[in-house]
Amino acid sequence: MRSKILIADDDELLRALLAKMLSDYIVIDADNGKDAVRLYDVHRPDLVLMDVKMPVMDGIEATKLIIEKHPEAKILAITAYAPQKGDAMLEAGAREIITKPITRKKLNEIVEKHLRMER
Repeated sequence: MRSKILIADDDELLRALLAKMLSDYIVIDADNGKDAVRLYDVHRPDLVLMDVKMPVMDGIEATKLIIEKHPEAKILAITAYAPQKGDAMLEAGAREIITKPITRKKLNEIVEKHLRMER
């Protein structure tokens, strides 16, 4: 069975690019943190790629809410603002910070590593 990955990012083109890079997986996408929290509850993805800066609810708040309800959630922050926001994402419960831009090969390596880890 293919793993499910939730991509939360307000950039539609980036979501489409990430989905294409992760074509071996079932991809669900959200354009803001509030939708990411809702979709996590509905789909229970195996992994989340969470942008930091999004409208409605940012990735930091969304990560906190998901981890609060689902401590086993595997959330990876994906951001161009790693130096400024990385620590806040890790404190919120993200397991790793991925800096944009990223290659397909590197993204798949990181995703595979986290999918193999025990919850």
